[in-house]
Amino acid sequence: MSETMRAVDIRNGTGPATSLFINPDTPKPQPAKSDALVKVKAFGLNRMDLLQREGHYPIPPQAPKTLGVEFSGTIESFGASPERGFQVGDEVFGLAYGGAYAEYISVSTHMLIHKPKELSWDEAAGIPETWITALQALYLVGLFKPGKTVLWHAGASSVSIAGIQLSRHESAAAAIYATAGTDEKTRFCVDQLGATAAFNYRTQDWAREVLAATDGRGVDLVVDFVGQSYFQGNLDVVARDGIIVTLGAMSGTKLEKGVDIGAFVRKRVRFEGSSLRSRDEAYQGKLRDTLVEHALPKFVDGTFKIFVEKVFGWEAVIEAHQLMERNETRGKIICRVT
Repeated sequence: MSETMRAVDIRNGTGPATSLFINPDTPKPQPAKSDALVKVKAFGLNRMDLLQREGHYPIPPQAPKTLGVEFSGTIESFGASPERGFQVGDEVFGLAYGGAYAEYISVSTHMLIHKPKELSWDEAAGIPETWITALQALYLVGLFKPGKTVLWHAGASSVSIAGIQLSRHESAAAAIYATAGTDEKTRFCVDQLGATAAFNYRTQDWAREVLAATDGRGVDLVVDFVGQSYFQGNLDVVARDGIIVTLGAMSGTKLEKGVDIGAFVRKRVRFEGSSLRSRDEAYQGKLRDTLVEHALPKFVDGTFKIFVEKVFGWEAVIEAHQLMERNETRGKIICRVT
C-alpha cells in the first residue's frame, strides 16, 4: 500500500487562492484508535477554509495541515477500536477537524454518518459542517423552542439555508426573518426556504424592517456571522430575554465609538459566541447524533433540501475558492476527488 496520496496543499504554507495546488506526495494518514480511513469522493468548501488558507484561522491541535472539514466517501479500513455499526466499504459522510481536501482522510467513527442512497456524493459532502453548525446555533446555544421568532443573517449562506429550514420544519418557528445582499437572494430565502420575510441589507435598513415586521417586539434569537457592522442592529432587534449567537465576524471585530450596549441590561440580552471546529469529539458526536435523529429522515423524504451552487473537479480548487470569495453563491460549493 502506498504511503503517499494526493491532497490539496498551499505553496509557502499560506496565501491567496492561486497558491493552492494538488501535492502528489502528501503522506497518507493512518487510522488510529476509533478512526476510520475514508477514501474521499467529494468535499465541501467552507469560509473557514479561506481563512485557514490565508493564515487567519486557529487550527485545532489535532487537525492536519490539509484543508477541509466535511466530506463523503467509502470506508477503507479502521483503527483499533472503531464505533460499532460501520464496516469496510460503507458509504459515509462526516465531519473532521481537517484533511478533507485529499484522496484519503482519517476521521473518528463517532463523526461518521451512513449515506442514504437518496443522497448523491455531492449532496452528502455538503451537509456535515453547515447543518451541524446550524443545529448547534439553534438548539444548543440559542435554546430555540417552537413558537419563537428568529433572524438568520447571511440568509443565502449554507449555514443559514440549513438554519431557516430547521426553524421552519423542525422547530415550528412563529416567524423566520433573514438578511441577504441582493433581491434575488432575499426572494430565495422566502420562496424556496420558507422565511417569513427577508431584507436586502444593501438597500434596506434591516433592523428597522425587522422591528416593523414584529410590531416593535423584535426577535427571540439572532444568528449572526457579520460581527462589527451588525452589532448595534442586533441589539436593537433582539427581543426581551433574547439571545444573540455570533458565529463569525466578516465585517471585523472592533466596535465603532458610540455603540449603545444598554440593551444588555434593559432587555436582559444574552450574547454568546460559538464555533464548532474547536469543540471536543464528544460534543461534536452529540451533534452528529442530533443530525441523524432530526435531520437525516427529512433529507431522505425531501423535506430538507441541500442546495449545491456548483460542483468542481478538485483540480479546479483555485476557481472554487475564488467563487466563494466573491460571495455570489446560494448554497454549497463542492469539489469531487477524481
